[in-house]
Amino acid sequence: MCYVKCARYIGFSLVWAAVFCIVANVLLYFPNGETKYATEGHLSRFVWYFAGIVGGGLLMLLPAFLFIRLEEEDCCGCCGYENYGKRCSMLSSVLAALIGITGSGYCVIVASLGLAEGPKCSDANGVWNYTFASTEGQYLLDSSMWSKCYEPKHIVEWHVTLFSILLAFAAIEFILCLIQVINGVLGGTCGYCCSRQQINMAIVSWRLSNQLDIFLSAGCSSNQSPGQQSGMALH
Repeated sequence: MCYVKCARYIGFSLVWAAVFCIVANVLLYFPNGETKYATEGHLSRFVWYFAGIVGGGLLMLLPAFLFIRLEEEDCCGCCGYENYGKRCSMLSSVLAALIGITGSGYCVIVASLGLAEGPKCSDANGVWNYTFASTEGQYLLDSSMWSKCYEPKHIVEWHVTLFSILLAFAAIEFILCLIQVINGVLGGTCGYCCSRQQINMAIVSWRLSNQLDIFLSAGCSSNQSPGQQSGMALH
């Protein structure tokens, strides 16, 4: 049971992380809540890579929901063997986790590049460019440089905060999916709820129950009076 519980916890955590990634990516399109910068093409190019919406968001929901539903999967019907059902489910979750690793890894890379390059903004001359692209990310450590961006207002804070959120949650998703790969392999190879020992115990319990029913039926027959038995014979 510990394998599927771990998978369920990972699934619920991935759902929340995916929601935060999607929200952060959407907010990047509206600096200061304004839409004109998106329509005029004054957003960072990495915003248009949809790293949070697709990589850390939609691609993450597929494995997340699969992990959550693992406990509801039936133990039977996989490969023709009853005791292989849950093992097949756990091993299939490994493939889903690899999809999650791909999506979160993509989001981590894009968010890191976006942070390193910095926002696209208007400088003192009114020219739109990547003011901090040549600093190789050093602007992140020196907030006094942020005043070089005149428009949009507070664009550096907006850019750094949201891309940092993307990076952090995508890294969490990557780690969780990696944990599920290990969890799925262990659950698939070591067995889950349909191990041979549990199946044998279920068979033994079923046989004991049948023997008990037979014994009780025989006891009831022996307790009948001779008159009752002869009456039943006449009928």
